[in-house]
Amino acid sequence: MDIKTLRQRYKKQKAWGLLASIDLAGCDHEMVQSPKDIKIFVKELIEILKMQAHGPTRVEKFAEGSLEGHSAFQFIETSSITIHFDDKFGDRGFIDIFSCCFFNPNAAEVFAKKFFKAKKSRSKILLRY
Repeated sequence: MDIKTLRQRYKKQKAWGLLASIDLAGCDHEMVQSPKDIKIFVKELIEILKMQAHGPTRVEKFAEGSLEGHSAFQFIETSSITIHFDDKFGDRGFIDIFSCCFFNPNAAEVFAKKFFKAKKSRSKILLRY
């Protein structure tokens, strides 16, 4: 959906917030295993979306087998960003951005795909009210 139409729907529905769920496939294997790169991504994403971080970005690797991978969490002044990577089977990434202030989810998807050198991306957008 184009950003102008989304903004109009957001205002018309008096949405309380916006959720963007971004799926990435075929990411750069070393990047999705790098806490440093993940933290850089979060910092740059926040700048692109004109958000304000609240506290540090937390990145941890945990689980076993097919569930093992890095996850990240970042509070933002208007809610949060969560990220999960499948770095064992397919180098996939799953990014959820929720904010009670409007932001450009298309810009987030384009940036995420480019940053992690993903071969494919898709997103779903949900207005919360």
